[in-house]
Amino acid sequence: MSSNAVLDIALSAMMLAAKLAAPILITALVVGFAISLLQSITQVQEVTLSFVPKAIAVAVALLVTGHWMIAETVAFTHELFARIPSLLGG
Repeated sequence: MSSNAVLDIALSAMMLAAKLAAPILITALVVGFAISLLQSITQVQEVTLSFVPKAIAVAVALLVTGHWMIAETVAFTHELFARIPSLLGG
């Protein structure tokens, strides 16, 4: 197994992790920004007011994108299993 193959697998794994984390992180960022903007306008500084909507939005994002995330992970795993013979030099 060459160092190029290891780097290619690592790059693919990091790209997959970024693709899978993006919907959750973007949802939390948008909802957090909106709640912070609302808090600054109304001058209500309550921690739970920021946490609860963000948690609900992330849960909804997981429900919406969960199937896609699993499908991407399974496809990546199948691709790695298919590459095993070429990685071992066969």
